[in-house]
Amino acid sequence: MSLTSDTDPCLLSATRLSDAIRHGELSCVEVMRSYLDRISRLNPALNAIVSLRPEKACLAEAAAADQALADGDYQGWLHGMPFAVKDLSHVAGMPTTYGSRLFPDHIAGADDPHIAAIRAAGAIFIGKTNTPEWGLGGQTYNALFGATRNALNPDWTAGGSSGGAAAAVAGGLLPVADGSDMMGSLRTPAAFNGIFGFRPSHGRVPGVHADDDLSVLGPMARSVDDLIRLFLTMAADDASGLEPLPEAHEFQPRQAQAPRLGWMADLGRHLPVEPGLLDVSLQTLRDQAQIEPCCPEFDLGRLWQAWLALRARVFFGDRRIYARDKNKQRMGEAWRWEIEQGFSVDETMLAAAEQTRRAWQQALASLFDTFDFLVLPATQVFPFSADVAYPDAVAGRPRDSYHHWLEVSIGATLAGLPTVSLPAGLNQQGQPVGIQVMGPRGQDRALLEWALGWECPSAQRPLAI
Repeated sequence: MSLTSDTDPCLLSATRLSDAIRHGELSCVEVMRSYLDRISRLNPALNAIVSLRPEKACLAEAAAADQALADGDYQGWLHGMPFAVKDLSHVAGMPTTYGSRLFPDHIAGADDPHIAAIRAAGAIFIGKTNTPEWGLGGQTYNALFGATRNALNPDWTAGGSSGGAAAAVAGGLLPVADGSDMMGSLRTPAAFNGIFGFRPSHGRVPGVHADDDLSVLGPMARSVDDLIRLFLTMAADDASGLEPLPEAHEFQPRQAQAPRLGWMADLGRHLPVEPGLLDVSLQTLRDQAQIEPCCPEFDLGRLWQAWLALRARVFFGDRRIYARDKNKQRMGEAWRWEIEQGFSVDETMLAAAEQTRRAWQQALASLFDTFDFLVLPATQVFPFSADVAYPDAVAGRPRDSYHHWLEVSIGATLAGLPTVSLPAGLNQQGQPVGIQVMGPRGQDRALLEWALGWECPSAQRPLAI
């Protein structure tokens, strides 16, 4: 794509934008001004970016990036590009509120490791992306900033907890964005906004708290190329037990290979799924790959109970904050609920949950003996109203917690598997559908190379708004 004087930088992929800056087709100031103008016009409706820095400061950093480039100091592929960080991660000197009324004025003292890597690649931090309090829930809203709305249709939720990141990328407010994922927090908003999200193998990206062995950090983008480039920036070179990753240009589409995909659907009718969602997913897969139905031989009710126990262990560490009555009154309902679950979980239950997790990992490993990748719908529902906190029933089956409608996401998390969320088309009402594709642990490269070959223009919407 050749650039003209009226080319909008926000219309370019992050990869193309990077090349345009490096080769002098666009200045960093031009790029920054275009993005800030778009944010000014669209963010009031989406509420995707919060804690936005002053325009003057952002443009001054862009001018400095232009001067650095003129002096031969090229920092990396994100040189001079605007970036907003999920409001659970730390950017030195910027607010990290965690979407909580308890931390409205908290200023980070240092970058998190993955943020330091993004900074080193040349990014200019312009603000934060909205998240539910402590990332709890598949709907991005909190008492500090309100709800983030979907870039495809602002009447819908953007999903969560990386909803601000997803809406900002889908709406062209950012070239790419970081997110995090415990219970689908990258996968759900990617599916709801029609973009790509990647949950790496556990341990691949540094920065998650040591006592949280469920969450990972990962990228969101409008194309797989962009997804790969941000993932490689965030990933550690020395991730324990995982093979080193190549450079971005070494990733090649695996179009010549026809991997066998195991279609897990609704896990043998265990999961309630909104009518029509599986049909769209399956048709997209049939158009793209060789698929076969499969389902692990496993007690999935037992898996859910293990999930509740292990998740409770992560959040029970917040009980010291909860113990103060004035804090408890200002906490959101989901955060209080999560902490309270921990009071009924003992060591015996945790040991049983760990045993269940190991058995689940073995069950999926046996499926990988037959299939290259395993596929599920990314969500159990289509995007719903941004005014609804969460679905209390799916396909007529009641859900017994604020997050039970996200059960489809726990399989990849408990197994620690790399999982990519891919846009899979729209239903007749124009609502987006996503699929999540899981690969064997450590096979991040193979999965992303398959996604490169799978990616089809009909599934991409460069800008949603």
